[in-house]
Amino acid sequence: MASRSTSSLCTTTLLLLVVSWATSASARNFYQDFDITWGDGRAQILNNGDLLTLSLDKASGSGFQSKNEYLFGKIDMQLKLVPGNSAGTVTAYYLSSNGSTWDEIDYEFLGNLSGDPYILHTNVFSQGKGNREQQFYLWFDPTADFHTYSILWNPQRIIFSVDGTPIREFKNAESIGVPFPKAQPMRIFSSLWNADDWATRGGLVKTDWTQAPFTASYRNFNADNACVWSSGSSSCASSTSSSSDGNAWLSEELDSTGQDRLKWVQSNYMIYNYCTDAKRFPQGFPPECTMS
Repeated sequence: MASRSTSSLCTTTLLLLVVSWATSASARNFYQDFDITWGDGRAQILNNGDLLTLSLDKASGSGFQSKNEYLFGKIDMQLKLVPGNSAGTVTAYYLSSNGSTWDEIDYEFLGNLSGDPYILHTNVFSQGKGNREQQFYLWFDPTADFHTYSILWNPQRIIFSVDGTPIREFKNAESIGVPFPKAQPMRIFSSLWNADDWATRGGLVKTDWTQAPFTASYRNFNADNACVWSSGSSSCASSTSSSSDGNAWLSEELDSTGQDRLKWVQSNYMIYNYCTDAKRFPQGFPPECTMS
């Protein structure tokens, strides 16, 4: 009996060690994945790399970027936004390439007076052309806790999701002459900065610097399902890889439930859509607006 108990104990200990090693080996942290790029100490990586904070005061904001470039990916980040009177501030979280004909996939969180809702501003740039804004209120307080903001970017579509709920889909419309981001690798960027000339009520409400420093927090970055671009090649075998090699997201689309949730968000929480702004496009809406 004693030898069986000892053997069982050793086996259990070994299993715990293996699980612990596997967990630590797979865990990501901000030291590994990101570089702080500006802010003179206002951006900090804390808790052994599990937490990153950006701060803004009257002298400067702050920002970071990913070490890796990606060409397609399913990317998650949890954010907790600036609480209280955040009017005039913008927290930007986005993917972007370089150059004058850059591609970009944008989340921007526009601050507001205490008690008034944040505005979530989204945009898609392709070959240097944007002007594809959609804006939303959120169905929760984004300053009270962390929430997950996701981008699914594959050759067919870009889907913006919040806590797993899709809020926007931008489909590949190359067939009708609309450029789509698919050839330029992009890094992840984030920054917290002062934009009180336009961010809140078109610039009418200014930043209250007596409330500074303003701080936004980040955790639980995940890009396990993403194609890392390095030295001219992708970590994914092919952009047409199938689910058999774990890259099902490369052809992922919204199922009927996802489409229903997207409609729910857009019916109840969308506050601006460039595809319905007739005054802005008197000669006719952009061609992608005709796609269902």
